[in-house]
Amino acid sequence: MSRYSHLPRSAILGCVIGALLVALACGSKKQNSAAAGAYPAPPVTVATAEQQSIPVVVNAIGTAQAYRSVDVKSQVNGQIESVLFHQGDFVRKGQILFQLDKRPFQAALDQALGNQAKDKANAVDQRAQANRDNALEKAGVIATQASEQQEAAAQSALAAVQADQAAVETARVNLSYTDIKAPIDGRAGAILVNVGNVVQSNTGNALTVINQISPIYVQFSVPEAQLPDLQKHRNGTLNVTAIPPNQTSGPEGKLTFLNNTVDTTTGTIQLMATFPNRDRVLWPGEFLDVELQLGTDPHAVVVPETAVQTSQQGNYVFIVKQDGKAGMQPVTSTRSYRGLSVITQGIKPGVRVIVQGQIRVIPNSPVKVVKTIPTEVGPPQVAQPQEAAQTAQNQGSNGAGGPQ
Repeated sequence: MSRYSHLPRSAILGCVIGALLVALACGSKKQNSAAAGAYPAPPVTVATAEQQSIPVVVNAIGTAQAYRSVDVKSQVNGQIESVLFHQGDFVRKGQILFQLDKRPFQAALDQALGNQAKDKANAVDQRAQANRDNALEKAGVIATQASEQQEAAAQSALAAVQADQAAVETARVNLSYTDIKAPIDGRAGAILVNVGNVVQSNTGNALTVINQISPIYVQFSVPEAQLPDLQKHRNGTLNVTAIPPNQTSGPEGKLTFLNNTVDTTTGTIQLMATFPNRDRVLWPGEFLDVELQLGTDPHAVVVPETAVQTSQQGNYVFIVKQDGKAGMQPVTSTRSYRGLSVITQGIKPGVRVIVQGQIRVIPNSPVKVVKTIPTEVGPPQVAQPQEAAQTAQNQGSNGAGGPQ
């Protein structure tokens, strides 16, 4: 017999029900504790919306072009006797680059000088004879016709001397052409002929190509919508920055050329900027990231670009409210500049926005701020050479980038 057999059945039932209620209460407390621990405040990185002076720029892909490019050619026919520079050298105007065999040209000059000397002697003799005949004609010894014939012979001999002088000058010029000189300062390209090659004048074959790269041009295109702003600054006051591949900064130049027509196939207009390029950072044919500054917004409200999120309803940011909870705030962002988004509507300076960790943020729930980063302009985003080439090709069909 059980030791509880003497108890009433109702008392036993009450004990069992009480035990069950206690067990359920303990389980409920554990579940609530577990639920509370399942959603801790997510860690986030924040930045403060600030009011800054932000340039209004147009971004494009451009290419560097030589300020002047000259094909060095021979002006006379001859054989290359020596090459007096190395390909890739920086050469000065007037520097001798190639020398042709001078002997044929020196011989031609000597012959011209000989003919000139002979004709000069003949001219002196003819003039003396003309003077004598003139005296005899006055004395009535010879006829006037004979005196006039001798005077004509003297004049003809003098003309021959003058023609000889021209031949001598031509021979001297041709001899000077055997020293082929650099017509401009610049960087020499590959040597396209070797010693012993015979070159000819008036042909399309260059001996080398010299590019002047200080200063240098950078050519790029922008949408035609920017034309009114460009026309306001025709006096070269617009600054242009050219950033070489794999660099975070680049030299500054001035906009110096605005094409006289809009390309109707792309809706863009061609521009050129001039850079001093004294340190020769820019190189002809190089793809460059170009920033054309149209002006400055002195009161722009900016946040880091990573703070701006996109949904079907538009752009928004997560803000951190005074009570430490997150809020979802719709914003309007019209442009960006070097890592900063310009906010035209939605938030004011001083508001803290979440820039990292948004994926775990729940609106109106607490967040844990673990780091605060400055709201500052960063380095430009530079396209790689392959991307730049593809972008430049696409501009032929899609146009250039808009204002940033």
